[in-house]
Amino acid sequence: MSRNTLNTLKEFKISGSKKGKFYSLPALQKSLGVNISRLPVSIRIVLESVLRNCDGQKVTEEHVKQLANWGAKAARVDEIPFVVARVVLQDFTGVPLLADLAAMRNVASKLGKNPKNIEPLVPVDLVVDHSVQIDHFREKKALDLNMKLEFSRNNERYQFMKWGMQAFDTFGVVPPGFGIVHQVNLEYLARGVHNKTGVYYPDTLVGTDSHTTMINGIGVVGWGVGGIEAEAGMLGQPVYFLTPDVVGVNLTGALREGVTATDLVLTITELLRQTKVVGKFVEFFGEGTESLSLTDRATIANMAPEYGATMGFFPVDDATIEYFKGTGRTKAEIDAFEAYFKAQELYGVPKAGQIDYTQEVSLDLGTVAPSLAGPKRPQDRIEIGNVKSTFSDLFTKPTAENGFNKKAEDLGASYKNADGVDLHNGDVLIAAITSCTNTSNPSVLLAAGLLAKKAVEAGLKVAPHIKTSLAPGSRVVTKYLEAAGLLPYLEKLGFGVTAYGCTTCIGNAGDLTPAMNEAIVKNDVVAAAVLSGNRNFEARIHPNIRANFLASPPLVVAYAIAGNVTRDLMTEPVGKGKGGKDIYLGDIWPTSQEIEKLLKFAMNAKTFKENYADVKGAPGKLWEAIKGVAKGEVYNWPSSTYIAEPPFFENFSEEPKAAAAGITGARALGVFGDSITTDHISPAGSIKESSPAGKWLQANGVLKADFNSYGSRRGNHEIMMRGTFANVRIKNLMIPAKEDGSRVEGGITIHQPSGEEMSIYDAAMKYVAEGTPTMVFGGEEYGTGSSRDWAAKGTQLLGVKAVIARSFERIHRSNLVGMGVLPLQFLGNDSVQSLGITGDETFDLKGLEGEIKPQQEATLVIHRKNGETKEVKLLLRIDTPIEVDYYKHGGILPFVLRQLLAA
Repeated sequence: MSRNTLNTLKEFKISGSKKGKFYSLPALQKSLGVNISRLPVSIRIVLESVLRNCDGQKVTEEHVKQLANWGAKAARVDEIPFVVARVVLQDFTGVPLLADLAAMRNVASKLGKNPKNIEPLVPVDLVVDHSVQIDHFREKKALDLNMKLEFSRNNERYQFMKWGMQAFDTFGVVPPGFGIVHQVNLEYLARGVHNKTGVYYPDTLVGTDSHTTMINGIGVVGWGVGGIEAEAGMLGQPVYFLTPDVVGVNLTGALREGVTATDLVLTITELLRQTKVVGKFVEFFGEGTESLSLTDRATIANMAPEYGATMGFFPVDDATIEYFKGTGRTKAEIDAFEAYFKAQELYGVPKAGQIDYTQEVSLDLGTVAPSLAGPKRPQDRIEIGNVKSTFSDLFTKPTAENGFNKKAEDLGASYKNADGVDLHNGDVLIAAITSCTNTSNPSVLLAAGLLAKKAVEAGLKVAPHIKTSLAPGSRVVTKYLEAAGLLPYLEKLGFGVTAYGCTTCIGNAGDLTPAMNEAIVKNDVVAAAVLSGNRNFEARIHPNIRANFLASPPLVVAYAIAGNVTRDLMTEPVGKGKGGKDIYLGDIWPTSQEIEKLLKFAMNAKTFKENYADVKGAPGKLWEAIKGVAKGEVYNWPSSTYIAEPPFFENFSEEPKAAAAGITGARALGVFGDSITTDHISPAGSIKESSPAGKWLQANGVLKADFNSYGSRRGNHEIMMRGTFANVRIKNLMIPAKEDGSRVEGGITIHQPSGEEMSIYDAAMKYVAEGTPTMVFGGEEYGTGSSRDWAAKGTQLLGVKAVIARSFERIHRSNLVGMGVLPLQFLGNDSVQSLGITGDETFDLKGLEGEIKPQQEATLVIHRKNGETKEVKLLLRIDTPIEVDYYKHGGILPFVLRQLLAA
């Protein structure tokens, strides 16, 4: 189809005599006779991409018409081919993606094709932010020492990234030490609009981190995908998804004195989890939305994965333009950004009644109260006055009810560790100002600094055994904390700058002392961490810390001073100050006026420009000193325990082999409960010596001190497949419960029919050797959390053919399909429990023998040990026609590679 058929390429005025061209949505409205102006703003931005990329092949006029006719209450059967403007990666997910691209070039080379056929067609930026750990803290040179350790541990990975920079034309790297990918994206990478040969179009993207949604705060449509889906987007494949529902959130009123943006986002997370927005777009509107600062909007958008939405979108308005000015964007691009969105009639926050949403939810900002969330999930919000009672209650509750299954009399027990430190249940052992959610927001960071100042002046201190850290989202944060005169006070309480990266939030808190670890394990102590992060899933922060609470940066400092989550900060003193005086939270809590007075230091365009000029101009001596970088278009795969050629293209053929028609005689590799996260499936943190991955590393000459983390080792499948389902807190229901009813934890299973207990990895390899297919069973919200594609890659490499669950989180379901693993969903009230599945059965899957169709029914046949057979209907969660093609090809990567080689 010719793009001129719809006659929408128009001209718009930018400034003065400067003009540009654009694919006009108002013109499309006129051409189709459809009221596009009542569509959600986020849908209209996706529609522009579909319109502009309409080529009559991958994107057709029919796609344009279907989306233009989006109905608020319509059935969701249409597939959208969304072509994004760019792709953003972080290093944990970016390195395996680069390894896949390198392996594709190897295949092309072996087949006598041009390796340069494998080349990103859109700009790709990788920000190195996940690799630094908090080994050093509370010392003057902590930042420098942590970075030196980071580079020594990750030299092979960074050599590989540098090879990628010279091998691929559109692949760029923001080196370590600049900040967290989402804040760097917000402050620097996002352009507002792009200009290609005089045609302007909105900035859109996908990223290989679920918190890519932070960019929604500045009106950019984008979300997190697995690396395998991002690769397809990079290589010219549209990102396909079902036309979504859009939930409108009407914010009214204003936040009360003393309430932070973090409290607001924890409230929204709880509200929208209850609203069930998984797989939906969320769009904020109304006067309360308009009143929010840009950084508050970004904080809310960031946590879309925690409330389950594909996006948490905020339209472009005056606040967006002011943010672009304050962060040092050029006048020319700001003028184009504002003029473009006004020409498209997309400028401004909609008011109530202006947009047709699938569903509307309201929140009065005046009802938001200071809160924490935890101790195991971000949606479990607790008002600050209830933290003590909630922890005490959960202390004795069974693990099935999210509790710790301890005796009530143990709550107040005291244990002395080998260093002479008294240890109690509820003790705060890690207090970290970290994570993209909050360290991007000057209001909460300045609040933390002001609270620290008042606390120091009152004579309060933080106990020396508490591991404290400040890991800002960008170097600009340090500049404004210094300019405001607050950094010295944070440093006095132990919150000196230790790194610029995700650190504690991603599981890179570093270790506790050997004496502390020993005391926790020996006495089964339920210790706590308090962090300003967005994730607190089991074993993510530290394998020995079982209660993890998300809180605003000032509350992180307050709880570090208090030292224990069983102190009620609303009624009890935070601590004793000068002369033994009781100091309460209200005595040191900053006022909104005090914070407002210092915000002028946070938006200095000159500081932003100077900082980000260094990305290419002066990336740092450690980065520049990396030597031994491979050259050329095709990687030579030197021996390394970090980077290995991935096995996904072994036995690759230019024509796909027929997909398996059904499954017969399968065994359960694992049977799991609700809220199994991608952290449970593919941990990012420390590697235990006794684990299959730890044993492999030792067998390959790696010392325990050099294990690094699962996240940093994602470029090597040998480690990652051994780490799949190896989380120390995962509970396989196939393992019989203990006498007290609690569940055994760790990545173990029972091999059938031998009945032998072993690691999940060892059992999987045994089943593969025997030629026995396997399945994994789960409950609600299977695959919640990070976008990590290794949760699906590892599942596939363990030989798992199908995952059957009550419900799936969006990204993980897509990743499973992308790796050729069938996601299937129980129907009605069926579940592992109702069907009595224990793991000693055999299973057949029927109904997929013919032509597979999206969301068709299949039949699970359960063969019990006593000879009984039961048939159960399942819903196939291959949701779109393109996903059928991916599955037939054995996954998205072989599909895309075949397309590229055939071109």
